[in-house]
Amino acid sequence: MSEKIGKTWWPEVAALVAFAALTLALVRGHLLDLDQWVADWAFAHQPAPVYWTARVFNYLGQGGQVLMPVTLILTGVLFWRTRSVRALLPFVVTFALTYCTIGPAKIFFDRAAPRFTGPDAVMLFNPSAAGDKAMSYPSGHVANTLVWFGVIALLLTVLMKRDLSRREWLLLRVAPVVIVFVTTVYTGFHWLTDSIAALFLGFVLVRLLGRIPWGLRSDPGAGAHHPARRQVGGEDHQVGA
Repeated sequence: MSEKIGKTWWPEVAALVAFAALTLALVRGHLLDLDQWVADWAFAHQPAPVYWTARVFNYLGQGGQVLMPVTLILTGVLFWRTRSVRALLPFVVTFALTYCTIGPAKIFFDRAAPRFTGPDAVMLFNPSAAGDKAMSYPSGHVANTLVWFGVIALLLTVLMKRDLSRREWLLLRVAPVVIVFVTTVYTGFHWLTDSIAALFLGFVLVRLLGRIPWGLRSDPGAGAHHPARRQVGGEDHQVGA
């Protein structure tokens, strides 16, 4: 378990409560006007250069096209170095965790995106939207960015045999989330509250992944070390660290 995460589960509980409270508020009709106002403002302020720049940067949150391929490449490099099945675990576990949480939530809440042309687009459990037109809540882009960049950071720390610097941490763990959050709302791919809900859900997933003692090392044939060890190259790194 990561020392930086610690033993307490209260942050996860608080994030789940916040997610539930936000969802309940939306179901009862609260915050819908705010979502609509933000979406209307975004649609009214989309000059082509700004819009397409935002579209490009939004690819940072593409799980299947960007995040998972990058993670697979790093996983392959680590596996090639170590010849250990442990190198595969972060990708496999993260894929399973996101597949079983983010995807089902998007299907269950049945919310259309701001660009939906049918009635009551902003509502959850919208009877007029179905299939891929009703998968807006929570934002998969934002949640995937939060989770997968955590795994990418984990793999890089192992491969580089050192912790990330503060600048590297900001570039990998903060900047992509902020960029995807803003561009996802601005382009009209998601409502504002879709992205906020994704932050709560993604935070919980990152914390869960950070509690796993992966036992990763970058040198071949090395055994797993206890997570309390702090030496370079011998530390059991965690996603949440």
